[in-house]
Amino acid sequence: MPVNLHFGPDDLLRIRFAVSALCETHEAVRTLHRADRHGYHTPWLRRMREKLAGLDLTPLWLFMPPAGYTPDFLGRPPGTPVAGFDEELARLRATDPDLARAEMAKSLAGRPGAARSARGRAALADPAGAVHELAEVTERAWRTLIAPDWPRLRALLEAEIAYRSRQLADGGLQGLFADLHPRLSWSGDTLTVRTRTDFAQMQDLDGRGVLLLPSVFVWPDVISGFDPPWQPTVLYPARGIGGLWTEPETGPALARLLGANRAAVLAALDAPSTTTALAHRLALAPSSVSVHLSVLRDAGLLTSRRHGHQVLYERTPLGITLAAGG
Repeated sequence: MPVNLHFGPDDLLRIRFAVSALCETHEAVRTLHRADRHGYHTPWLRRMREKLAGLDLTPLWLFMPPAGYTPDFLGRPPGTPVAGFDEELARLRATDPDLARAEMAKSLAGRPGAARSARGRAALADPAGAVHELAEVTERAWRTLIAPDWPRLRALLEAEIAYRSRQLADGGLQGLFADLHPRLSWSGDTLTVRTRTDFAQMQDLDGRGVLLLPSVFVWPDVISGFDPPWQPTVLYPARGIGGLWTEPETGPALARLLGANRAAVLAALDAPSTTTALAHRLALAPSSVSVHLSVLRDAGLLTSRRHGHQVLYERTPLGITLAAGG
């Protein structure tokens, strides 16, 4: 059912993007529990199989219904464009117990019998203790599921924001929302988000604007919501997920032309990336990757642009053609 976000003049001035390690952690936990999210993430799931043996995620899954309400405080919108996980976790730990209890009760009410279960009753009776437990489980999930791959994930998410920022500058909101995701549409002054929830919702943004949060693990869904005190937020799948977990393949002809490592760098740029992320993905030294990127850029196969404190590289049309032919 749709969530309709009504924009006023002030809301148009408060549209922002951010990356959230906390939200990625919770969406990864949700992905483990939902087969319809596996798809692109199957290679990652295979790698996680052994690591999951000692990881009990039951406290989190209790508040992650397939199509119902998840407490907003679990994935609260980040206050800065790229917040560190420790910073976000500290904010989660500091959640007001009364707010936590209200949001947990709302989540449990949408699942028959959940509020009367032993875990449900315990959480509602001691919301401060529940917040502490959920934060502890979240931290363990982060260290097991996300932290080892965070440089790769963060690079993809920051590249997505850079791409969408250019799109917004070129085509305005109409151009941005027309291409952001098939389940998002813009008409007049309203953004319609078709989610998996079983109820329709109209929300006036009232000057709060909206946060656009690209995600790897939310695929194929789009999530919206966040009532006050949270800023309204839309989580949507980032570009480049299809090649995230696959190792780049280079044909023998391309390797003979460019050299094995340089061909691997070109093949790996199926989405804009940083030197660090490419080095992590290819298991090469960052200094070596930097040299290869410079040579490929000088040859007209790549372009580079600065995004914040990072430099993102992507293939030119010539580079795309050569990588495909290779």
